[in-house]
Amino acid sequence: MPGQMSKNVVISGGTAGMGREVALARVARGDRVTVIGSSEARGRVLLDHAGNPGLRFVRADLSSIAEVERVVADIAERYQVVDALALFANRVSPRYVETADGLESTFALYYLSRYLLGEWLRPLLDVASDPVIVNVAGVGNTAGKIYWDDPQLRGRYGQVRAQLQAGRANDLLGVAFAGRGESRVRYVLYHPGFTRSGADAYPNPVIRNTIKLLGRVFARPVADAVRPVVEWVDRPPADALTAIDRGRVVDPSLKTLDPEEAGRLMVYTRDLLRDRGH
Repeated sequence: MPGQMSKNVVISGGTAGMGREVALARVARGDRVTVIGSSEARGRVLLDHAGNPGLRFVRADLSSIAEVERVVADIAERYQVVDALALFANRVSPRYVETADGLESTFALYYLSRYLLGEWLRPLLDVASDPVIVNVAGVGNTAGKIYWDDPQLRGRYGQVRAQLQAGRANDLLGVAFAGRGESRVRYVLYHPGFTRSGADAYPNPVIRNTIKLLGRVFARPVADAVRPVVEWVDRPPADALTAIDRGRVVDPSLKTLDPEEAGRLMVYTRDLLRDRGH
């Protein structure tokens, strides 16, 4: 946009749905946008559609710790500053899948990759003039919990249970990140509600088609759902942590935003990474 300084924006899960819409909106404003996604084909389609040298695609499987590390190294090699990090990457798995790191795949992609990207890109974010992380998940929803006796769900896996647990983990991640105090980054937890995107993530064709059908009637258009995300890149909220559920500010006393639980999750996460050499 005329008179506006361009920004460096990183988007995980940016080749489809809401992440894709944010990428296209920000590159159209003159930003340098790095999109991370697992599908080379979708990445190429996105680049061809944008036709803009400011948009870059990095293929990576973010459920792998090593792949997240590689992506962060790539970004740090190219940029001295990251102004905004938008976290969308997620994938529904109907059965238990264990990653090469020995982790349940939903936990690894939906939660751990977001933790790692925020932590490892924080030095680049902290030197930006107005840095922000937007974590798009299900804040405000109280369904689901962390299964502390079995966080990897080896004994009780279900796709809904895995998604809800990872969603609650992202709530706690935002609380923990903002609570540290030493970072300049503002953290936004954002639940857009039922949106006309993401149906292709469901491998079951019956579920996929049902969601698409319902979406035509009840869901928000993707452009409407991502509009706040696009604007937060330029004007982050003032508070260290902001939680928005479908346009409403979430009460920070909500049980899913418990600072003690957030601290417990951070201890578990650091122990998990230490055991894997990180």
